[in-house]
Amino acid sequence: MPAWAVTGHDLLKRLLVDPRVSKDPRQHWTRWINGEITPEWPLYVFVALRSMLTAYGSEHKRLRSPVAKAFTARRMAALRPHIEGIAQELLDGVEDAGRGGAVVDLRAAYCSPLPVRVVSELLGVPEERRGEFRAIVDELFRTSAAPEEAAAANARLYTAMDGLVTAKRAAPGDDLTSALIAARDDGSGARLSEEELVDTLVVLIGAGHETTVNLIDNAVHALLTHPGQLALVRDGHASWEDVVEEALRLRAPVANLPLRYAVEDLPLGELGGPAGVTIGKGEAILAAYAAAGQDPEKYGPDADVFDVTRGDKEHLAFGHGVHYCLGASLARLEAAVALSALFGRFPGLTLAVAEDELRPVESFISHGHLCLPVRLG
Repeated sequence: MPAWAVTGHDLLKRLLVDPRVSKDPRQHWTRWINGEITPEWPLYVFVALRSMLTAYGSEHKRLRSPVAKAFTARRMAALRPHIEGIAQELLDGVEDAGRGGAVVDLRAAYCSPLPVRVVSELLGVPEERRGEFRAIVDELFRTSAAPEEAAAANARLYTAMDGLVTAKRAAPGDDLTSALIAARDDGSGARLSEEELVDTLVVLIGAGHETTVNLIDNAVHALLTHPGQLALVRDGHASWEDVVEEALRLRAPVANLPLRYAVEDLPLGELGGPAGVTIGKGEAILAAYAAAGQDPEKYGPDADVFDVTRGDKEHLAFGHGVHYCLGASLARLEAAVALSALFGRFPGLTLAVAEDELRPVESFISHGHLCLPVRLG
């Protein structure tokens, strides 16, 4: 499927807030309207959802409002002690696994289970089903999947989400899933359809699983491969929050996010882009966040260098405008807590393989490593 990849920071930032750019394929993507997009397409679920992720105009506000109340910065900050406890509990397991110099896959043992547990608790996913949801999300983001694999993963996802909603209707809990169900069923909140309810949960569980996992993974990798930067943090010349922001900029956890669509012809020269280039009405636009984070026109000739003392910390890793990530404050908190706890417990932590042996996740969207082998030191 052809799309315009917008890789420059400033142009992408302008397009993200331009009312002539939509996220609703049903209204504004010619190929969707013509019936060319089917469930076998590996990116299907990312554009087919009926949720705040793919809404436009007043529909976006209606679909986002019920969720936004649960993700205020104050509520997220109140989770810090609980997240710190989860981190120490997981690090106990990492320490056991790494005794005697044994190699530990830190992504599997720490970077992944910490945010997965946090978002699972927020949504009320039972402990015994968390592994199932994690596996499904991994498969969805594996965009190298064959068409039949992509369709099967979509089906498994909706079977699992329908099961969660059914269980929470029967036995509500103190969690976001139960709150959204209650708002839908009693009409006291924004009126979500059943499809919108399930798709909203899909967005939350997908984003909560995948993005923060990659953020922690990439930040750990950056510090292990740039010991001088780690020393700056330990000496008090930079904070863990500085590390998080620089990791978000340099290695955006979501490399590319499909898709947006031109509501009308968009002459890019009017937006500071290349003169004479027009994105046509109904054509698709790809937000290339990873590329924008390394744009030398924005960050200078050292745009590809990891520098926790960088003055310009602005980035688009969480998006911009009305679609700015609701979970940004939670992701930042989880990453800062995870890094502080990890390097506090294991000051001698090192990569267990050469950097060129690490492999990226097989994804057009996710930006992280398949595994992160370390020795604890």
